[in-house]
Amino acid sequence: MRNNRLLLTLAVSSALAFGVTACGDDEEEPTSGATTEEPAAEGGGDLSGQIAIDGSSTLAPFAEAAAELFNEENAGVQITVGTSGTGGGFEKFCAGETDISDASRPIADDDEVPICEENAVEYAEVQVANDGVAVATSKELAVDCLTTGELKKIWNKGSKVASLADVNPDLPDTELSLYGPGTDSGTFDFFTDEINGEEGVSREDYEASEDDNQLVTGVSGDAGGLGYFGFSYAEAAADQLNLVGVDSGDGNCVKPSLETIQDGSYKPLARPLFMYPSKKAMERPEVKAFMDFVTTQAPAIAEAAKIVPLTDEQLTEAQGALAQ
Repeated sequence: MRNNRLLLTLAVSSALAFGVTACGDDEEEPTSGATTEEPAAEGGGDLSGQIAIDGSSTLAPFAEAAAELFNEENAGVQITVGTSGTGGGFEKFCAGETDISDASRPIADDDEVPICEENAVEYAEVQVANDGVAVATSKELAVDCLTTGELKKIWNKGSKVASLADVNPDLPDTELSLYGPGTDSGTFDFFTDEINGEEGVSREDYEASEDDNQLVTGVSGDAGGLGYFGFSYAEAAADQLNLVGVDSGDGNCVKPSLETIQDGSYKPLARPLFMYPSKKAMERPEVKAFMDFVTTQAPAIAEAAKIVPLTDEQLTEAQGALAQ
């Protein structure tokens, strides 16, 4: 999958090179993160140093693509991208262990913000892309639409729903095998808040993983597979999955797509994706140049990573947030 993204980046490399020139003045998971290894002996740019990024697995393809493209003109900068989940990423970030935290939800006011403040970690919140949480089943479990009420009955804490027929007799009675993110995932926090009505409230008898690719494999390989994960992963595996539309209660069933996520009609499961650079890290020229590059070229990076890009208005807001 990573090689496919690399091929896609070649198509936009020329356009991105200009952006790098314009802004040039200025503990990860070893099994699932991507690392830009030893810098090439040749490759332009006078910058050097290391940038540690960790956090959301949903945003990881974007961060990896940004790192690869940035390194085309700044080969002396070593960038690591870990995927310990949004919560795990903030834990490292607020402890001062990383420079940039990838997040599929805003930093939590009740616990994460105080830890950052205690450790004197100041930061900016910069939206870099959009995403939707996709609900998907196996090809065998062909379901076109589920309401948010039906999803709540399936996923709420204490749920004993064993088949879709338990929530709607018109749906298949195939025994369900549920797959979803672990509790450190921002996708888990977002989905449980929007669907179950309270962040973190969920049934526990499902296969959990912080790796979206593993969730895709589980759902697609199980006849009763049903799960939720980042839209970009569902889109990349469209030939292996059945994408389920969501009816938020108005009788209109909407499937996630670039258009429905950007315009907000895929509700309530469309969301922003963020990078949080620390103020201390931004004082280093390589980190500042990287974040300038990201906010200048965010739509093209998102396209290369197969993630829903920012709108023009969102891009302007992101550049303003970083400038502050």
